[in-house]
Amino acid sequence: MPAKPKWAQLADHIRGQIASGELVPGAKLPSTAQLCQEHGVSTIVVRQAIFALRTEGLVEGVQGVGVFVAEQLPNAPDR
Repeated sequence: MPAKPKWAQLADHIRGQIASGELVPGAKLPSTAQLCQEHGVSTIVVRQAIFALRTEGLVEGVQGVGVFVAEQLPNAPDR
């Protein structure tokens, strides 16, 4: 079985941080440059991972500000 693409591995990592509470709703994700450096990947890999997480409704991008954990996470119980 082929290894998972790097963008999928990064998305899994961030997804895990959200699930564990390390990244809480409203928290800002590290910048693209920081994620590239921390994980040894290219900008394209980071963008693909963020795109996948946005598609799942886990993160939201704010133009010129950054990417944040969604306030209302999918499958989260209503409060």
